[in-house]
Amino acid sequence: MSRRKPSAKLSQPDQFSLALDDARPPALSRETLLTTLALWVELGWLRQLDRHFAAFLASRDPEADPLVWLAAALASHQVGRGHVCLSLERALAAPHTALSLPPLDGGAEPDTPVTLPQTLLDGVTLEHWVEVLAASRLVARAEHARGGATPLVLEGGRLYLRRYWQAENAVAMRLRQRLGRPLAVDEAMAEPLQALFAGNQREGDEPDWQRVACALALRQRLTIISGGPGTGKTTTVTRLLALLQQQALSSDGEPLRIRLAAPTGKAAARLSESIAGAVSRLAVEENVRAAIPQEAQTLHRLLGARPDTRHFRHHAESPLSLDLLVVDEASMVDLEMMAALLEALPAQARLILLGDKDQLASVEAGSVLGDLCTGAEVDGGAGGQPGYSSATRDYLAAMTGDRLPPAATDNPLADHVAMLRKSFRFRADSGIGELARSANAGDGRVFGRALAAGFRDVATLDIDGPAFERAIVAGYRELFASLRGGAPVAEILALQGRFQVLCALRRGPWGVEGLNERIARALWREGWIARTDGWFAGRPVMVTHNDPQLGLYNGDLGLTLADDAGRLRVCFIQGEGIRQVLPSRLDAAATAFAMTVHKSQGSEFEHVLFALPARSNPIVTRELIYTGITRARSRLTLALARNQARGDGEGGMLKEAVERRVVRESAIAGRLGA
Repeated sequence: MSRRKPSAKLSQPDQFSLALDDARPPALSRETLLTTLALWVELGWLRQLDRHFAAFLASRDPEADPLVWLAAALASHQVGRGHVCLSLERALAAPHTALSLPPLDGGAEPDTPVTLPQTLLDGVTLEHWVEVLAASRLVARAEHARGGATPLVLEGGRLYLRRYWQAENAVAMRLRQRLGRPLAVDEAMAEPLQALFAGNQREGDEPDWQRVACALALRQRLTIISGGPGTGKTTTVTRLLALLQQQALSSDGEPLRIRLAAPTGKAAARLSESIAGAVSRLAVEENVRAAIPQEAQTLHRLLGARPDTRHFRHHAESPLSLDLLVVDEASMVDLEMMAALLEALPAQARLILLGDKDQLASVEAGSVLGDLCTGAEVDGGAGGQPGYSSATRDYLAAMTGDRLPPAATDNPLADHVAMLRKSFRFRADSGIGELARSANAGDGRVFGRALAAGFRDVATLDIDGPAFERAIVAGYRELFASLRGGAPVAEILALQGRFQVLCALRRGPWGVEGLNERIARALWREGWIARTDGWFAGRPVMVTHNDPQLGLYNGDLGLTLADDAGRLRVCFIQGEGIRQVLPSRLDAAATAFAMTVHKSQGSEFEHVLFALPARSNPIVTRELIYTGITRARSRLTLALARNQARGDGEGGMLKEAVERRVVRESAIAGRLGA
C-alpha cells in the first residue's frame, strides 16, 4: 500500500476521506496497519506514543494478528483520554468512541467526527477479537495475569495496559478491606455531635446532611463526602475531627495523628485556609482545637515523590505514620495516585475523601470519586435519597435524630457515601448557583433560560469584540495597581486569586494559547507589563510538572515579581510562607493569565471570566461547564461568540454541552460489587 501524505491544503473532510481510502486494504496486514496508524498520527487523530507502542509490540510478536496491535494502539490512546481500558464492545458498536482527537484538557477538534474506519473491523465480532487477543503472547487473560509480564491484560471485553489493570485491582482490593464491619461508636458521642451542629439552619423536615455525614464517618474507615461549592465539606470534616480528637483525648490522653492533603498545591492551600477558618469557629476546648491540624500538603509531598520516577518513599513496606487522612478535591485524584495512596495507608487508619462528584474527573486516567459515588443514591440526581442499609439508618436516627426514608441499594459503598445537598454560598437569587444547578440537570433549554434570566452576578460578552479587552483590564486593575504601588508580596499574591480567565480548550483563538497572547497584549497596551513574551514582572505562571527538588508540583500557581534591584523572582504561597524561585530554575511552567478548567480545579476566584468556543466540541461537556461556573465565588462572566452571547445559541453549542456527559471506561464499581 502506498502512503500518501495529506496536503496542508486539504480540508478536514478531504483528509478524513483520504484516511478512509488508505485504510481499505484487501486484508489487514502489519504494514497496512502501521502505515494507517502513522497516517492517523499525521492527521492528529492518534498520539505518536500510541503508534510507537503498537509498533513495539509488532516487533516483539510479528506473528500476532494485526487486530492485536490495533487494540494495543487504541488501549494506549484511551488512557490518554482518561479511560482506564479499551472496551472492545463499545469500539465495535460505536467506533467514534475509540478514536478521538482532543486531549482531556483541551485541543483542536476536527470539523468531521473522527471514527474508526469500518473496513478495518469489517466482519470482526467481539468474540473473534477476544479470541485473537487471548491467543497472543502479548496478552494475558485476567485470571492468569497476576505475576506475569505481558504488556496487555484482557478481562472480559476490556483490554488494559498492564499497569492500569494492576492499579484498578489494587484500588478495589484495598477499598474492599475498608468496607468491613462498622467501628463501634459510643452512644455518648450523640450529645457533642448535636452540640457542634446545633446552629445549622434547616428547611422543614430536611435532614441536617452535614450532621448525617459526620455521624456516618464516625463509624467507618472509609467515608466519601461529596457536595457542590458551599455545601460545607470542610466545615463538616473539621467538626468530625473535633469529635474524634475529643474522644481520643478523653479516653487515651493522646490525640490522633491526622494529616490533610489535596492533589495540587493550590487545592492544599485552600484546604489549609478553610480548615483554619472552621477551627477558629469551633465551640470546643482549647486542647481539642490545638489537636486539629490546619496545614495541608499535596499528595506528592505526603507520599514522598521521588524525582524521575513514579514511585514514592511511602508504600506498603513503609506506610504513612497516621491514624486519619483527609483528602480534599478527591475528584482530581487519578487511578494510579489513588492506588499509591491506598498502598501507603495503614490498614487501621481512617480515610476521608472530600470532593464534588459532579466536577470534572482527573486529567490522568480514571474517575475514582465518581465511580465510588455511582449507585450510592436511589433515583439519583439532586432529588435522590441515600441508599443506606436499615442498620445504618437506625444508627443515624439514634445519633442525629434524623429519620431517613427506606431507600436501600445493594451497593456495598452506599453506607460509606454522604451527599451534602444544601449550598450556603449561593443565595436563592444567585445566577451562579442557578446556572450550576441547571448545568447539572443536563437540560440545555433550562440552562439557556437561566443564562438569559438577567442575574446580577452573571454577565455575558462577545469574546471577539472590544468588551473582552475591557473586561480583562478591569479584572486585573487591582492586582497591577498593587504591584506598581509596591505592596507587600503576600498582599499581591492574595490579589492574584481575585480574577481568573478560564478556557475549555488549550489551542485555538478561544483556548489558553490564543487568549494568553491576547490578554498579554491588552495588558501591555495599558502599560502594565513591559513585554508580552519571556519573563516579566506581572507574569502569572502555573507549574506543569512535579519538581520535588524545588518543592513545587503540578498545578501550583505563582506570580513573577521584581525586587528593588529589578531582579525577577517567581513567588508561590506555600502554607503560611512564600517560596521565591529564580525563573531560570522553572523548567516546566506556563503563562497563566488564562488556564483550562481542568487546571483550575481545586481553586476558586472571586470573579471568573469563562471563555467558551463558538462551535460544538466534545471536550465541552456538562461536567466542564459546571466546573468552570463553580470556580466563581461572587461574579461570573461568560465570554461567548456573538450568537451564543444572546443566550439562544445558534447551533446549540451550549445546549449540546450541558447535555453531553463524560463517560469513562472503568470497572472499579463492578469490582466492588456496586
